[in-house]
Amino acid sequence: MKKYEQLFFDLDHTLWDFETNSRLAMLETVAELKLTDLIADFDTFFDYYEAINTKLWEAYRNQEIRKPELVRKRFEETLRHFDIDGVDPLAMNELYLKLMPLQTQLYPDVIETLDYLKQKRYPMHIITNGFTEVQHRKIESSGLRPYFDRIFISEEIQAPKPDKRIFQHALKCCNSKKSKSIMIGDSWDSDILGAKGMGISQVFVLKNNNIQATPPKKEWGKFKKYYFEKINPASTTYFIEKIALLTKLF
Repeated sequence: MKKYEQLFFDLDHTLWDFETNSRLAMLETVAELKLTDLIADFDTFFDYYEAINTKLWEAYRNQEIRKPELVRKRFEETLRHFDIDGVDPLAMNELYLKLMPLQTQLYPDVIETLDYLKQKRYPMHIITNGFTEVQHRKIESSGLRPYFDRIFISEEIQAPKPDKRIFQHALKCCNSKKSKSIMIGDSWDSDILGAKGMGISQVFVLKNNNIQATPPKKEWGKFKKYYFEKINPASTTYFIEKIALLTKLF
């Protein structure tokens, strides 16, 4: 008998290479709007946008702002900071959201790992924070759709991770028990603590280049490469450095 019967995956930063894809989409957006000559250093421009976007998404998850404010302010503030006039921030956002889900870069070994899990007959699902249309297009464009039975998106459910409601909804729809489910993701706050708060076990995909992927050291203690660690008796937290190591766990 399998210890876990239902696998729930995060999308961005876990399967879909958000860092690479968002950067490529921004390069295309800047070029299409003919802003290249107005931006002295693209890296500086993109890093500033990313910082603003991260801050606004945190406010959105905390229900401090709504979607229209998020999509307007992230480009409005970025354009203002770089003294770029004559560009409609909403039009720039629309173009960016059109281009971003068309990018198809996945992390190494994602497809091979999903093939392995599918052959093992694990039901797999996605629980993702994001906008409905964008997330569905990412999944379709990148070839991920055939691997997953159900897709749960925070905008549809109106409860972003780590809100318990999105996990409760997913479990109910999949007729899955907490003790037989496991969440796989890169965000300590959204994926790991969110699932742990529900009593669902988790796999934390640790990535050095992702600031979201830094749990408090008191919680991962003696973690070593490829070492799986129990945090509390209510659920189990496994740590892995790359997605391919799921084949060692399942």
